[in-house]
Amino acid sequence: MRIPPVKAIIAFESVARTKSVNRAAEELGLTASAVSHQISNLESIIGQPLFYRSGRGLVLTSTGERYLSDVTGSLADLNRATERASSRADVEILRVHSSPSFGLMWLLPRLESFQEANGDIQLNVACSYESVSFTSGYYDIDLRHGYANWPDLEVRTLRNEFITPLASPAYLAKHPVRTPEDLLEHRLIFSETPLVQWKQWFGRTGVAAAHKTFDFSFDRSYMSLETAALGLGIALESQMLASVRMRDGALVPVFDESYAVEVGAHHLVYPPQNAELPRVARFIAWVEREVGHKVRPS
Repeated sequence: MRIPPVKAIIAFESVARTKSVNRAAEELGLTASAVSHQISNLESIIGQPLFYRSGRGLVLTSTGERYLSDVTGSLADLNRATERASSRADVEILRVHSSPSFGLMWLLPRLESFQEANGDIQLNVACSYESVSFTSGYYDIDLRHGYANWPDLEVRTLRNEFITPLASPAYLAKHPVRTPEDLLEHRLIFSETPLVQWKQWFGRTGVAAAHKTFDFSFDRSYMSLETAALGLGIALESQMLASVRMRDGALVPVFDESYAVEVGAHHLVYPPQNAELPRVARFIAWVEREVGHKVRPS
């Protein structure tokens, strides 16, 4: 049997991951008909269907699932071989994906530390709130936000993360806060992303806040934190994300640590086989040094 064209296998992987010919076409810069042609060509070579339509999407057949599992490693090997051939021999490339707020507020300020410890590694970072697929072998590791529920992937949760009200010293000097109930009279900033929201936080402190309105609302934690740092209100946010802004004095906790809620919201996620890559092991070790503890499997 002849080997299928690589472009047909790439089209298959993209459709399998996105469950859509149209989305795969956008991703690959092709027309939908061209992607469909590649899939048909691949199916004719294999002699069996790889997909069936279910509702509005495409689902892999049992043959398709086996084939995806078999070719994923080959695509990853091809990608890495091409990367090595086109790069300096003395530079290792580490491809990291991160949630935007973690990438901007935690990772970016620490890049100098990473470079000093790993000068032979080129760090390539991409940010989005989507959980990336590892099937193509492009990304080595993902810094994810959310609940740790990703089957078949290695998940290591960053510990000692706390959600608490944060504000600028200037704001608190003008608008003193003594008790959680005082916050009902203050300008509060709502953020969609933390695992603990204002309603839950007020509930834990015994404050009835069902009708409290917010002066600002954001879908990104970094926007909520920067708005609080500008002195425009109080944000309920992660001290881990705010660590650099707290270190430089732009933000401070409104209350003592007894009012902070611990969460397991940020995770290092990667396929089990990637743990064998020295660049991934070194990145995890560096993260552990920065957070001050081992990141154990969730």
